[in-house]
Amino acid sequence: MNPSISAAPAAASAAAQPAETGLQRSLGPRHLIMIAMGGVIGSGLFVSSGYTISQAGPLGAVIAYLIGAFVVYLVMSCLSELAVAYPVSGAFHVYATRSIGPGTGFATAWLYWLTWAVALGSEFTAAGLLMQRWFPAVDVWIWCLVFAALLFGLNAVSSKFFGEAEFWFALVKVAAVIGLIVLGGAALLGFRPLSEGGDHPFLFENFQTTAGLFPNGFTGVLITTLAVFYAFSGSELIGVAAGETKDPATSIPKAMRSTVIRLLIFFVGAIAVIAATVPYQEVGVDESPFVTVFSTIGIPWAADLMNFVIITALLSAGNSGLFSCARMLYSLADEGQAPAVLRRVTRRGIPLVALSVSMLGGLASLISSVIAPETVFLVLVSISGFAVVGVWMSITASHFFHRRAFVRAGGDIADLPYRSPFFPVVPILAFALCLVSLIGIAFDPEQVAALYFGLPFVGACYAYYHFRLRRTVRSRPIR
Repeated sequence: MNPSISAAPAAASAAAQPAETGLQRSLGPRHLIMIAMGGVIGSGLFVSSGYTISQAGPLGAVIAYLIGAFVVYLVMSCLSELAVAYPVSGAFHVYATRSIGPGTGFATAWLYWLTWAVALGSEFTAAGLLMQRWFPAVDVWIWCLVFAALLFGLNAVSSKFFGEAEFWFALVKVAAVIGLIVLGGAALLGFRPLSEGGDHPFLFENFQTTAGLFPNGFTGVLITTLAVFYAFSGSELIGVAAGETKDPATSIPKAMRSTVIRLLIFFVGAIAVIAATVPYQEVGVDESPFVTVFSTIGIPWAADLMNFVIITALLSAGNSGLFSCARMLYSLADEGQAPAVLRRVTRRGIPLVALSVSMLGGLASLISSVIAPETVFLVLVSISGFAVVGVWMSITASHFFHRRAFVRAGGDIADLPYRSPFFPVVPILAFALCLVSLIGIAFDPEQVAALYFGLPFVGACYAYYHFRLRRTVRSRPIR
């Protein structure tokens, strides 16, 4: 653990002071909520939710998403206390550096950066492939460059402009989810004015399968939790944007509570409708279950409508991911663990060099995204899920050590602008549930590759820090 956190009592007043002079605080609760929602509602809900239902069964999928929402609440509760105490950009890296140690901070930052950088290429490629439905003569790589330029422009203007763009991006996705819940729920009650009839299930008939409530056993629920956590990834973007948030002591907890409630309603509600409408044997990752449900209830042009929504979802996730990548690189440079040039910002407070490097990383990953067969989709989801769960574990551990050091140094928890409830139960339980999800994928042949890739990557980050950066970072005071 880092001995420099003995100054922890000062954290209570840290929220009142800008942690950095380069970035601008222009984001409010409305922006934070939609940034988090935009990062969360993406391919994890629109595509890979079909995998979860097929593996866990209808009831098991709902339970898995309830578990995911519960873990998100625990992590976000820890994150809110840290983000208010240290309202800095690229927050996870700083939390781990100050509360656990710079080696863990370094590994956390690169793990999260790599997740989004690789995901950028996948988002661009997927959006380009979907555009071929309407423009079959235009090559996918052309659309990739168009979307890359669009997102780079949105991020390069100002953080407020990015927040506004993400607000409207996310609004389209939220409308699609609400439409699924309302229209799909009405169809389950027998109200189907647009449908031509047919054998549509009533309420939760699909939940009782020929193989019982859990057709693949309860282990099916366990092995899908990582995919569920991947679906919820992006909620932590509230912490990434903390350094550019107005009045973080008020805005961050408010955004956290609203985000958790909305995710619980949208995700669990959508999964319940999908699982009750489509037999679990007929869902997978080859078609969005949203398309299947809208087609079943007779929505005109369902495929074209959802094609537009999913493209918007992919661009929204890429928009949030590029924002996150740039701030993480900025944070690494600010802590002396990356070249200082990455810390340069424009007059509008945009870390343009870090943004450009992140975009190059996303474009480089296009090569693997284009040539990779569809069978690697779940492997990529699992690797991203592993990285996100690793970051969540870092957040909860950072909160545990931060609060403990704060009290030991004589701090009064009543002085904290925001404090997570039920300490130390919340961080310990969240850490344990995340760890269980990583153990669970060892029993799934389709996801175990995440361990083969993720564990060596984390080990390499620690080794690089130990042999190349340790002396340099130790010589710098932690602000």
